[in-house]
Amino acid sequence: MAMRESKERTGGTGRRALLGAAVLGASGTVLGSSGTARAADARHDGGRGLSSLPVPTIIGHRGASGYRPEHTLGSYQLALDMGADVVEAGDLVPTKDGHLVCRHEPEIGGTTDVADHPEFAGRRTTKTLDGVSVTGWFTEDFTLAELKRLRAVERIPANRPHNTLYNGRWEIPTFEEVLRWQDEQTRKRGRQVWIYPETKHPTYFRGLGLGLEERVAKILRKHGKHRRNSPVILQSFEPTGVQRLSRLVENPLVVLLSGADTRPWDFVESGDPRTVADLITPKGLREIASYAQGIGPTLDLVIPRDAGGRLTEPTNLVRDAHRAGLILHPYTMRNENPFLPADFRKGTDPDAYGDVFGAYRTYFATGIDGVFTDHPDTGLLAREDFVND
Repeated sequence: MAMRESKERTGGTGRRALLGAAVLGASGTVLGSSGTARAADARHDGGRGLSSLPVPTIIGHRGASGYRPEHTLGSYQLALDMGADVVEAGDLVPTKDGHLVCRHEPEIGGTTDVADHPEFAGRRTTKTLDGVSVTGWFTEDFTLAELKRLRAVERIPANRPHNTLYNGRWEIPTFEEVLRWQDEQTRKRGRQVWIYPETKHPTYFRGLGLGLEERVAKILRKHGKHRRNSPVILQSFEPTGVQRLSRLVENPLVVLLSGADTRPWDFVESGDPRTVADLITPKGLREIASYAQGIGPTLDLVIPRDAGGRLTEPTNLVRDAHRAGLILHPYTMRNENPFLPADFRKGTDPDAYGDVFGAYRTYFATGIDGVFTDHPDTGLLAREDFVND
């Protein structure tokens, strides 16, 4: 998709209208699939639901994880303080006794101080997680009471050494604690706080008898946050897990998409030969729109990089997804050099900040509806600059 065409189609007021208008067919009627129809309902309901979010939406990735250890109440709180529209509060994984907690992965050796607890030394083990051998400590081998004895630490200290100053300050939050925190923050701030949890490795946990979708649905229903306009967007890298959620709750749903040549693990397990490249075709996107309201593609699916890590021309993904009635929230905009396209880096230091403002503007120009970012402050400034120019 040419940059010029993208800017003309999505600039200014037109971009803001796009979130609601994309689900309409040429005749002005809602596209026929049930998921797409529900997407339209969620975006046209008296200013509530998804339609209440700005375009583009800035999503605090695991909170403000560029500044605090990820998936802690401290990280979530700072994301709101810095102006994030939505907080990705919760990569959800289960405990041995069936509670849902917020960790980037079930392996917690890199995100907690579990290695400093001699009483848990014997829990260290090696498992196969989605076809990959992983050694460490896993949430499903701990009760919630045991996990509450641990404290969070910075996952990538080489890139974020300043975050290590906050090691040990926060415990591992449960999903229920996050929902109560959401209510508290909504009251304190006088505006609706949104969260965007992800179910992690659903097929893996279902095989252990710890199905995630049913647990998520039960907790959301308990808190009255399972409805179409509830301020909770659910996401997963496994399409069948999202389909299962669509039968259990009415929340907005998003399918996450990794590299074009990868296969969702549920496809691998079921023998489905399709790759992400198949899912981002017009046909694949229409199928997703039958049960979900959006996609969360990796940024490289929106603008690929060449062999030197520099941005090339945008793909047709944004246009095709909008035509299917889907919103796009790509991931992840980070301002440390190793994570930025080569043409926006400054120097070679891994913890140095590059030109994230320029990168934001480039991606926003494709017409995306929002972006996951570890740095909500830079995202808000770039959004303001782009929308008003």
